[in-house]
Amino acid sequence: MKSWSKFALTATALTLLTIETASAAGCLKGAVVGGVAGHYAGHHAVLGAVGGCVVGRHMAKKHAEAQAAQHKEAQPQ
Repeated sequence: MKSWSKFALTATALTLLTIETASAAGCLKGAVVGGVAGHYAGHHAVLGAVGGCVVGRHMAKKHAEAQAAQHKEAQPQ
């Protein structure tokens, strides 16, 4: 079973490194991280994935708003 855990951890790390954007920015990364965390926190992978998607989407939205505000400040009027 340990080899399966090592494989899952490696696959998760590679997935996180290669994910750039999705239609719901932040959701995919958050779902992967939340699913893994939920699995290890008591076999609640689906619940963790849903929560991770919500949190990831919220963080991506905040990041996009901050970038837009910074870009707007940089524009001379």
